[in-house]
Amino acid sequence: MQRAFADVESSLTNKRWKPVAEEIHRQGLAISQSLEIPEIVSRVIATQNVPIENVRSFMDPKIKTLMPDPKSFKDLEKAAKRIIDAINGKEKIAIFSDYDVDGAASGAILHNWLRELGLSCTIYIPDRIKEGFGPNIKAMENLSKNHDLIICLDCGTVAFEGINAAQPKDVIVVDHHLAEEKLPAAYAVVNPSRQDESEDFKYLCATGMLFILLVEANAQIKSDNKNAPDLFQFLDLVALATIADVAPMTGLNRAFVKQGLTIMAKRKNPGLRALCDVCKLNSPPSTYDLGFLLGPRINAGGRIGNSKLGIELLTSKTSAEAEGFANKLDELNIDRRKIEAKALQEAEDQIAERNSKSALLWVAKEGWHPGVVGIIASRLKEKYNKPTVVFSIENGECSGSARSIKGINIGFGVSKLVSENLITKGGGHSLAAGLSLKEQQISKAMERLEKIILKNGTQNIPKPELMITGAVMCRAIDEDLVVNIESAGPFGTNIPTPNLALLNQRILYSKRVGENHLRLTVSDETNSKVDVIAFKAFDTKIGKALEDHKGMKFHLVGQLKIDDWGGKRRVKFHLQDVAPA
Repeated sequence: MQRAFADVESSLTNKRWKPVAEEIHRQGLAISQSLEIPEIVSRVIATQNVPIENVRSFMDPKIKTLMPDPKSFKDLEKAAKRIIDAINGKEKIAIFSDYDVDGAASGAILHNWLRELGLSCTIYIPDRIKEGFGPNIKAMENLSKNHDLIICLDCGTVAFEGINAAQPKDVIVVDHHLAEEKLPAAYAVVNPSRQDESEDFKYLCATGMLFILLVEANAQIKSDNKNAPDLFQFLDLVALATIADVAPMTGLNRAFVKQGLTIMAKRKNPGLRALCDVCKLNSPPSTYDLGFLLGPRINAGGRIGNSKLGIELLTSKTSAEAEGFANKLDELNIDRRKIEAKALQEAEDQIAERNSKSALLWVAKEGWHPGVVGIIASRLKEKYNKPTVVFSIENGECSGSARSIKGINIGFGVSKLVSENLITKGGGHSLAAGLSLKEQQISKAMERLEKIILKNGTQNIPKPELMITGAVMCRAIDEDLVVNIESAGPFGTNIPTPNLALLNQRILYSKRVGENHLRLTVSDETNSKVDVIAFKAFDTKIGKALEDHKGMKFHLVGQLKIDDWGGKRRVKFHLQDVAPA
């Protein structure tokens, strides 16, 4: 095994620090010398196995170059024609969209696109608690009474009963969730994860898939010598959904996000502009901002408030209207964090009592808010490095959210439970899934899910590792370094923001910020100083160790960000992990 970076086999968060492979060092050096790119940037690119001749295009991905032929997707051309026919016939259209960011963004894009074509539509977002995920019978029956076409976004691929309930009205599904061999009786199912699709674009989220559908719809409109809406104006929402849905930062997704961030910086969408203001984003947003500031606030409506708030924000026409929605979502997000903190502690107490050594971690409790179980599952999965399921119980009915680790496809496992009638319904991706069942079914279903995991997943789960791109001296940290590193982006799931190490650091200043954050100033042997922020430091051993440092030196790992707070640009080191020097 390769020697640990800085010999750190177990950090304060129990991670092994993994250096990039020697081969990556060599490839990065070759790229740097050939193209005169800073070596730290070249090393990031080398981790993606990009040939030297493709590096320039990798750093500047173009949608035009990476866009597939829309007609190559099953049912897509057919779906686009049906939508155009509905527009030309002035039919009544309903959008049934999921309550998360991907659902809100795709719903907002379709709504705004139709609005530019002079057609209004009905938007229906299910209540997470009362209706659960996806098209349900009652909602689809009601929509079919007053609409000619129903378009389901970010849901519907396994909603057999719900879609049947809409007949004889046409239903189009635009989704990305894992499909079964059999598809629902919809007019069209556009989904890169259909079993009869190629593997090439399974990484797309629903919003990305909708964008490709609208490319084809625009082409059909233009073929009749009519003007079509500019789709590039919607790329800010495509970028937001791609990052918030944790879609892999590969291929077309990289182009979507890179161009989308540029569009978002122009602040044209009233809803996004208002939300950025609420988050006090004074500089062009980054992928971090989309994933950790904007996304959680849009999700807050669906989690613990009004499910429609997110899409109402993103379809706002005026700044005043958008500000109201943004402020409400911000308030809900604060409430969500409080609810989450209480539930997380209760989940931790259950785990401590059970002292489980199983391959699957699960917890359940009456009264946990269904809107936060996914977040709790993510937190527990990260801490214990195990696939985790968290259930909220109400009157004997359970809604659960599952999160998994690399090498264990939790979506496959949940689909197996559905096919074996061990749960009422469920589905999802390799790393995340949702499920519903009766309280008395939990133990048997989780016992079976663990067996599926042991049979189909990684047999030996390694200790969690943190990849370190390289070490940097304090004196080398400046704005130019951050800009150079970001040129290798956009960063996301499979291309994470580079983790850099500051070695042998002395802590010159520390101050607790809020309840669990820590602000630091550190210095190395060059006596240069760097400002550090450690978010949620006191949720782990990091906070106490650094606050009570007693003159000890530490190795720090984190990411460089440019902070515009107060109108003054400065570079800050966002701490991820710590080990004693």
